[in-house]
Formats: sequence, structure tokens, C-alpha cells
Amino acid sequence: MSGLKWFLFHRGGPRWPAAAARRRTCALGALAIVMVSLTPWGPPSNWPFVADAAELSGIHKIQHIVVIMQENRSFDHYFGTYPGADGIPMQNGVPTVCVTNPRSGQCVKPFHDSHDLNRGGPHSARNAVADIDGGKMDGFIGQIGGRRGGCVGAFDPNCGGGTGEPDVMGYHDAREIPNYWTYAREFVLQDHMFEPNASWSLPEHLFMVSEWSARCTSADPMSCVNELQSPDRLIRRGKQGVAKPNYAWTDLTYLLHKANVDWAYYVAEGTQPDCDDDAAACPAKPQRAGTPQIWNPLPWFETVREDGQLRNIKTVSHFFEAARNGTLPAVSWVVPNGRVSEHPPALVSAGQTYVTSLINAVMQGPNWSSTAIFLAWDDWGGFYDHVVPPAVDENGYGLRVPGLVISPYARRGYIDHQVLSFDAYVKFIEDDFLGGRRIDPKTDGRPDRRPDVRENLPQLGTLVEDFDFNKPPRAPLVLPINPPPGPAPAGR
Repeated sequence: MSGLKWFLFHRGGPRWPAAAARRRTCALGALAIVMVSLTPWGPPSNWPFVADAAELSGIHKIQHIVVIMQENRSFDHYFGTYPGADGIPMQNGVPTVCVTNPRSGQCVKPFHDSHDLNRGGPHSARNAVADIDGGKMDGFIGQIGGRRGGCVGAFDPNCGGGTGEPDVMGYHDAREIPNYWTYAREFVLQDHMFEPNASWSLPEHLFMVSEWSARCTSADPMSCVNELQSPDRLIRRGKQGVAKPNYAWTDLTYLLHKANVDWAYYVAEGTQPDCDDDAAACPAKPQRAGTPQIWNPLPWFETVREDGQLRNIKTVSHFFEAARNGTLPAVSWVVPNGRVSEHPPALVSAGQTYVTSLINAVMQGPNWSSTAIFLAWDDWGGFYDHVVPPAVDENGYGLRVPGLVISPYARRGYIDHQVLSFDAYVKFIEDDFLGGRRIDPKTDGRPDRRPDVRENLPQLGTLVEDFDFNKPPRAPLVLPINPPPGPAPAGR
């Protein structure tokens, strides 16, 4: 881009709505020309100084990234019969795979489940190992019978299943989740999206924002050690009682804050699970934006507190307001409450309605033409999946989950077969807004003991493949929040 075409609008500086940016063009244009005439250099190659958003190219056409993270569904459970996807192995419409029920000795095939309420199965780190069973992918039913203790609460990661036929082998299709299937048909479905680590919700959310799950003994990042299952384990301090966990390692918001890239973490207030990893019962507890919990770990991050960024953790009502006003930050994460989370036993329909309302808000707002929405489910929830996760390091990957990319630049009807995890979201954010800088203890100024730089692992694909930036942005696709059932897949 020539020097005459840029003015001082840095992606890492103050962010204005597109209309406001256009209004500032005339005011700053003369300044830009003077600056170019006085200096022999143009803008740094990784700083997209632009006269208008329309002049951005490639990945930088995405000025707003929205990560919507739902709960506890496997890929085969939601898209196992989606045409063209790597779904449940079938022959003549009949599954060719089954999982033995150790109680009855019956080998249970995946089956269509029309129920809106599911129970799922246990989904801690040890359950992930057992479900995968060395690549046999046959532990799902056995883990239901092997859960410890009773199951009083709705969200205990050691609970799941119920009486009768185990619903971990059930799958849904457009008859129950028509909007999700419509998004797959009209945008991008990722059929090799894996949870970043083989464990439950809290570690997944930690990887989502920081690429690590660890336990720390002080505010020093070097005090943190790898902890896949229980990073929030409370520290007993004698008569002083219990200290809350301190996430001292580096997270993505630290890099965003240093680069003046705005972000927000939106929390749907209500209830949420709050279990110890070994809990036999887990009653729901209140979830609030200002209260750190397993779906909202950022308030416990040392960097967030030190940088004065706690105010960036907001209620989901602020997301709808920002979408309506065209003031979405560069990076948004949106997490649900228990009722709309799809975390069993939450209703599938309630989650789909909530997610559709989030996506509709973006599509009907001024930021749609420059937004990418990444929709996923944080872990497999004990539900069957037939694909063996690739081993990338000591933490993962975990089991396969659904992934969707919804954007005016997303390829239409495209199935992405790349190996992906939530690490790909972080990588895309870093490439778009940070010039490719990574959460890397060797370069980010906050050394820690993380095993590797997840974004640079050779197995990880790139989300750039899911976009066609050479075409003009597509019109929004606003869907009903309470849709009628869709059709059954052909041959099912």
C-alpha cells in the first residue's frame, strides 16, 4: 500500500466504527500526506494503516472476531450424519460401528435421538483416556457405569447417562438442530476440530484464552506447572483457610492489551457448574461476569488484574448492545449460562435459540461485513465420536467437537477437513491483529514453563482456508430463533 493512501489508523490503536473511520479520513488525510512527504518510509508491513476498511486485504478484512463457546457435544453427536462430513461410518444408511454396553453385553450402534434433553457421559481427563481406549473409541458406555458416587447436580463432569438406552450413542440432525445445519450448509463446517486438551470445561476455556492449563504457587509465571485436569485446585494454607487459584501464566489478553487491541469476554449470567474434579455431586452455582468460574477464568489471571482489564469482562447484554451499535471489539469471547449452554441436561433447543440470537445480532448490526464468528462446543461431553484424536503433546488433542465458521467472507457450503483445535482461533487472532506474534515465553516478555507454543504446532491447520477474501462480503442470513424441525438427512 502506498504511503499516500494511509493515515494513522492502527488496528492496535483506537477502534472506530467504519462510518466514523470514513469521517476521519478527510480530517487526517492532509496529515498523512505531510507525514509521507517528510519521511522516506511507509507504514510497517504488519501495521495496516488504511484510509478505509474496504481497502484492507486478506485476513485483515476481518476486523471483529467473535468466539462463541458452547458446551459438551461431540462432532458425531451433532453432525455425524451431515452429508460429506467425516461422520459416523455407515453402509446403506446403517452404522457400521458400535460400542459394547458392559452391563448387557450388547454392542450399541449410534442411533437418531430426538430428545431435546440429553444426559451425556462423564468427561474428565481420565474419562477421555477411557473413551479413546488406545484408539478403539469404545469406552463411552462403560464410563457411564463407572462413574463415581451419586449424581445430584446437573453439571458434574463425573456424571452422565441415565436409565434405559445410553444416550451417549445418540446423534442429532436437522430435525433437532436445523439452524446449526443451516449454518453448516451456508458457511463452513469443520469436521476435524478437536478440543485442545483431553479434559473438561475449565481446561478447555483456559486453552481458549491462554493456550495452557497449569497450576501456580505464586504470581510468578515460572511457578506454574502443567495441570491438565485440576488447574483450579484450591490451595490449603493451614489456619488461613483456602486461597483461590492464581493463573499467573501469560494469556492472549496480555498481548492484545500491549498492542492496544480491544477485547471483551461476555458472560451470560445465571448458573454454571462449579465442581471439584472428583466431586460426586455438583449443584449449580451462580455465574456472574465479575465472578471467576470454570467458564469465566479470566478474572483469576494475573495479567488481567495487573493490566486493569477486569472491566472487559461483561454481561452478555453488553454484547448485544455492541453488536447493535457497531462497536464490537476486535476480539470477543461469549460464554453461556447453564440453561442455554447445551451442557447436559440443558435443552438443545434452548442453546440453539441463544446462539442464533447472538449470530443474528451480529448479522443485523453494522459490523457484520467485517466479522468472523467461530462457533464451537468446549468438550465432547461423554458423547460418542469415532475419530481418534491426534497426539500433539502431553495435553492433547482431546476428542472431536463441532466447529463452524460464519462470516460474510466464509466459503459457502465448505467442509474443512484440516486438523484444528481452539489453538487455531488464537493463531488467527494473532495473525490478524498482532502481526503473527505468539504467546511464546521466549518472546512475549513473561517466561513460563508451558510445554510448547501451541499455535506453531505442525499438525495445526489454518482458519484462513475457510475464507474467500477475493469475493465481496455476503449478505447476512438471519434465522428464526425458534425454527421448525428440518428434514431428515437423505437415506437416514
